[in-house]
Amino acid sequence: MSAVDQSRRRSGATMPRAGTRPTSRDVARAAGVSQAAVSLVLGDKWRGRVAEATAERVREAARTLGYRPNLAARNLRLGRTRTVLLVVPALTTEFFAGVYTGAARVASRHGFGVVLYPSPEGIGPARDPFASAQAALDGVIASSMAAEALTAIRGDQLPLVMLDSDPSGSVGAATVNLDIAGGVRQVTEHLLALGHRRFLHLAADVASWTFEVRARELAARLREVPGASLRTARAPLSIKGAEVSAEAALSGLPAPDRPTAVVCDDDHLAAGTYKAARRLGLRVPEDLSVTGLDDLALASAIDPELTTVRLDAELFGERGMEALLAVLEGRAPAAGDIPVELVVRGSTGPA
Repeated sequence: MSAVDQSRRRSGATMPRAGTRPTSRDVARAAGVSQAAVSLVLGDKWRGRVAEATAERVREAARTLGYRPNLAARNLRLGRTRTVLLVVPALTTEFFAGVYTGAARVASRHGFGVVLYPSPEGIGPARDPFASAQAALDGVIASSMAAEALTAIRGDQLPLVMLDSDPSGSVGAATVNLDIAGGVRQVTEHLLALGHRRFLHLAADVASWTFEVRARELAARLREVPGASLRTARAPLSIKGAEVSAEAALSGLPAPDRPTAVVCDDDHLAAGTYKAARRLGLRVPEDLSVTGLDDLALASAIDPELTTVRLDAELFGERGMEALLAVLEGRAPAAGDIPVELVVRGSTGPA
């Protein structure tokens, strides 16, 4: 006989009638505890207040009876919706899909749902999807690339976690960042070790802190290297835009002045650079080494496969959601940037 059966026999509790939904009172009777103890255990707040054996007895009773908490009633009582908004640029890459997957995974473990809100224009203002965001949401996680959308939805008036955002100037209660600066340093050191000294930075034409970090770190490292030179060209975040910008930056230069390495702000820009190099009769990597940043599926689909920096999008989303939960509970979020990894493939070679 199980502990629940023994407790039910001692208390005289009976199973709920067929067709009726079991209540927390039924669970309490079956487990031989108070309703307060049931609330503590099923709300995962029992540690230090309820014995572990008692907590397991409550969980077993809930499983046996098929009890599920009435989340709608609990949320109404607590003034919570248990809904979080994830604000990202338009879903043009799988990176932000990965961020959503990670955030939703952590949210589901804590009884939260995540609503994905891509800015319709990609970057910039967007219409409010709610009559009142403050009434409909418990908090917001937002990419710095879609920060302007927060004004439209009044998301900056809610508990807010910013992703890829300047910690010293963030409007959020917490920031979660990838170690983008470290990734750029790994790329630069790799290319310098291959003998490259003439660099082109194909920079995303987007006003965002995460892209400012890329430019700053690359320039700072190359200033330390005697004989190193750096040109910069800006491009829209698209393969076609990158092709046009890269071709303009590389054409018309004599071989002794032409960059031998192109550092791209993301993998799409690198793919556009491949196309520009081909149009100019330049071989990758024999004449031109190219690097990206993201490690999207695209990176291993192009030929030669792209040397790039792997960003763990799902972990990024997980850490963002964990930080928001900490803010909602009055705790300090985990500190430290998320590590990134240089993945060396066939697009880089000796100068």
